[in-house]
Amino acid sequence: MKITKNQSLNELSNILDGDVFHDNLHKSIYATDASVYRKIPLGVAYPKHNQDLKKIIHFASKNNITLIPRAAGTSLAGQCVGDGLVVDISKHFNNILNFDEKLKTVTVQPGVIRDELNNFLKPYGLFFAPNTSTSNRCTIGGMVGNNSSGTTSIKYGVTRDKVIELKTILSDGTEAVFKELSIGDFHKKREGDLLENKIYNSVYNELSNKDIQQEIKKQFPKNNIHRRNNGYPIDELLKFKEFGGSTETINLAKLLTG
Repeated sequence: MKITKNQSLNELSNILDGDVFHDNLHKSIYATDASVYRKIPLGVAYPKHNQDLKKIIHFASKNNITLIPRAAGTSLAGQCVGDGLVVDISKHFNNILNFDEKLKTVTVQPGVIRDELNNFLKPYGLFFAPNTSTSNRCTIGGMVGNNSSGTTSIKYGVTRDKVIELKTILSDGTEAVFKELSIGDFHKKREGDLLENKIYNSVYNELSNKDIQQEIKKQFPKNNIHRRNNGYPIDELLKFKEFGGSTETINLAKLLTG
């Protein structure tokens, strides 16, 4: 018996603590963002926690469908519009998890709104610098995805400059934390058969090639243009000593931002 996409989404709904909707109203609402683009998705999922996210990822892999992470939908170029399953994290992933006043670092879930984060930080004389025109509704997760900038970015930097560490769930459902690594720690990450290890190996195999290094330098926008959203900022990684640069550390969180 052939199973329809709607039946599959009903099965997904049954195993999640969060919700899944595939009625015409929800699909119409999520067919647009702040851009002029419109595409009807398969449905909308509201995961409640990390286990829900992993179940959604396994479901998407099993059924060969795409996932569209989304929060406020303030994108102007159709970044969160598509015909896959929209995964809206703004409803349940909106907590500030940890704050270290001494180190001036804060750990947040991706659905935290930028201005609400700054309201929290204000009593400490701190603020999250990238100042988008949509700061009263855009979320940190979306800002990381877009490498958001804004009016203060020339002085204070873009989102990529502020991201220290990203806790992620990879396409096979495994968790990985991307953060600053020394040369030794970077090569240790290449050991093993996990998808995380394969990612580090792939990065090393590609970027240690001098011909590829030169091609990146030739083709990428000048790195003094701080807001260059042209896909993965691979040129950022060429600063690493192992790839012809001068820095002793590498951070793949910078690669994922934007």
